[in-house]
Amino acid sequence: MEFDYIVVGGGSAGAVMASRLSEDPNVTVALLEYGVKDRSPAIHTPFGLIATVPTPYLNYAYKTVPQPGLLNRRGYQPRGKTLGGSSAINAMVYVRGHAQDYDDWAALGNDGWSWQDVLPYFLKSERNERIHNELHGQDGPLNVAELVSPAGARTAFVNGAREAGFKINTDFNGPEQEGVGVYQVTQVNGHRCSSAKAYLSLAAGRTNLVVFTKTKALRLVLHGKTCVGVDTIMHGKRQSFRCRREVIVSAGAFNSPQLLLLSGIGPEQQLLDNHIPVSHVLPGVGENLRDHPDFVATYRSVLRDVIGPSPVGVWQLFRDAWRFSKGDYAGLMNTNGAEAGGFLKTDSKLQRPDIQLHFVIAILRDHARKVSPFHGVSCHTCILRPKSKGWVRLASNNPLDAPLINPNFLAEEEDVQRLLKGIRLSQKIMESRAMASYAHKETHPVMHLPDDELVTEIRRRTDTVYHPVGTCRMGDDVMAVVDSQLRVRGLHGLRVVDASVMPTLIGGNTNAPTIMIAEKAADMVKSTCYEQRLVI
Repeated sequence: MEFDYIVVGGGSAGAVMASRLSEDPNVTVALLEYGVKDRSPAIHTPFGLIATVPTPYLNYAYKTVPQPGLLNRRGYQPRGKTLGGSSAINAMVYVRGHAQDYDDWAALGNDGWSWQDVLPYFLKSERNERIHNELHGQDGPLNVAELVSPAGARTAFVNGAREAGFKINTDFNGPEQEGVGVYQVTQVNGHRCSSAKAYLSLAAGRTNLVVFTKTKALRLVLHGKTCVGVDTIMHGKRQSFRCRREVIVSAGAFNSPQLLLLSGIGPEQQLLDNHIPVSHVLPGVGENLRDHPDFVATYRSVLRDVIGPSPVGVWQLFRDAWRFSKGDYAGLMNTNGAEAGGFLKTDSKLQRPDIQLHFVIAILRDHARKVSPFHGVSCHTCILRPKSKGWVRLASNNPLDAPLINPNFLAEEEDVQRLLKGIRLSQKIMESRAMASYAHKETHPVMHLPDDELVTEIRRRTDTVYHPVGTCRMGDDVMAVVDSQLRVRGLHGLRVVDASVMPTLIGGNTNAPTIMIAEKAADMVKSTCYEQRLVI
């Protein structure tokens, strides 16, 4: 099969690319997604994330290699395996990061990626229901809303932060990021608004876009230094796709570098060690993995209006599920779990927050893979710009094997100390009078340990907050994988467009920035196509 453009991966970025490129009726686009169509109620019901994040359902459910900084534990790395990718299973928090994060990208040699350069693409993607000003879009496909039915614990958390002396922020994507407040979410009419829901629905009915699910990309096909297609297994059978213009790899921070490596693009020795013919040497493929290490403190609640397994709690869940099915979207089925949070500084001299909090209206043990017997709440603390960096590598030359993932969490002592300081800040909120009924008692008491003992607990309990980036980073140095136009360096007809191109972590959740990257990349591809037409 032959198309003008082939997009590999139908997730947060790939759905955007396929939709935007197919706006031109004169081109044909194929979208290749290994997962299934996004039809499951577990996707569209916000609370359905409780069925996807802890399990392999619609989820790659990867594990890391043993982490020395985490006492040699193997971490857990859920990634969406369906149209919409991780935006179909995430907590729907809409955060862009700090403006200075993008100015950092530009300062690293990535022209066109400063805050003023990327803001128009955030605006282009966004349709914000509440906030109408110059920093928010109202006409984009991605709906940004308030929770239909927030929990009382959310209000208590914000009041506790005020009591503890922290700033209150009503818009984390406004002029200032610092402070504590409630999160806006990517929902529409009480349902999840994934990138597939937002963008592929716009393309429904376009005959020039064909979406292939259950289609696993095995390798990119190179003719010399030009990418001319993708070999796949589709519904169990081999299928080759050929492209006339470009292949766009949007498989995510783990699978994009894996596909490049399987195609002979990457560090020479790693390719040789895996018996893969070397097509193009790029030493940075799979390097520079960055993620937000996250510690979760959990508390029993006196009040039963937060999630718990008691008879009352189970009855509430069944009641709200029935109401949701009947079109009444109030109640627990609408929750994204992480209803509130904040961005704090561990040192007042810092120019921007270095800590993020996620306040969750349930007790989360081991990514909700272990069920707590209590009603309660959790407070996540993560550091936003860790010094520790890791990598993604091949486990073998078999495309069906999961990649080796090493985020290298807490390898740097500075990360440990910064996380410790952040946890102590969160402790002030959780021990406030306003939170007394919700943070009544720690389920696994550690917060009153001395610092040296708490550090041991940090290493015992820290894991990802689901924001891996950077493994095909953009730049102009020898370790960069793509240039500022997201073209794979030294090759033609091939781009990478997803979170893997981020040169550094942004200060916040990564889904909205990934969608922004794809919006900007779509214009880049269209511009290239237009320039080629002029030449012809």
